Amino acid sequence: MVVFPNAKINLGLNITERRKDGYHNLLSVFYPIALCDVLEFVEAENNLDDVLTTSGLPIHGSADQNLCIKALKVIREVYPVPPLRVHLHKIIPMGAGLGGGSADGSFFLTALNTHFKIGLSSNFLKELALELGSDCPFFIDNKPVAVSGRGDVMKNVDVNLKGKFIVVFFSDAHISTTKAYQNIVVSDPEITPREIVEGKEISKWRKYLTNDFEPYAFRVFPSLNDHKEILYNAGAEFAAMTGSGSAVFGIFETRPSDFPGSGKFNFWTGQL
Repeated sequence: MVVFPNAKINLGLNITERRKDGYHNLLSVFYPIALCDVLEFVEAENNLDDVLTTSGLPIHGSADQNLCIKALKVIREVYPVPPLRVHLHKIIPMGAGLGGGSADGSFFLTALNTHFKIGLSSNFLKELALELGSDCPFFIDNKPVAVSGRGDVMKNVDVNLKGKFIVVFFSDAHISTTKAYQNIVVSDPEITPREIVEGKEISKWRKYLTNDFEPYAFRVFPSLNDHKEILYNAGAEFAAMTGSGSAVFGIFETRPSDFPGSGKFNFWTGQL
């Protein structure tokens, strides 16, 4: 079976509280985009152990740390999935704030549920996905949502960007998530990301929709701010860093033409 785990972007990201359990409460809107990995699995004949192979972009960490392997362990708590051969072709960069690893694990849970006819509900799959990571439950339904809590509380949001175009700039900058959280100012926004995307035209988002990680990331890696300005100068209706970085995206009304100096940048473009 082959599935295509897709990335997501954050439309606004505000950190509102440091929790006693080590997590942070946040407010954001998650929006899926078409940039995707490729994940394939088959039953492993005459094998007692799972086998994970990879290709494409580098994947850091051991196989046991991979969310696909963790997804197998989680679902085996409720169903005896046989040993599998799994191949992951990585296209979504790691550490970019695009949720690629989370998508891989969550899509795998859904695919296993379908392939083996396990019959788990969407809500139960979300409970399993939460064991993999805070943003993993989003990828079970894989539709735009307003999120709160540590990213695991999701509500429907009335935002439709269908037909618009997106450009995502990638960077070699590595932003430590720990340091990023240490350098943000925790506060409640006057207006939430959900209220902004539901109540204001996209042309107004630039003024109101913020990512609390940008000040620190742009200070440490000024090139990320340059990427954002390039997107606005090219006609983006809205541009921002996604997650804690380091990818920066722009949303356009029409397909954008070449950017000045675009040959220097690593970027992806698609339609929403």
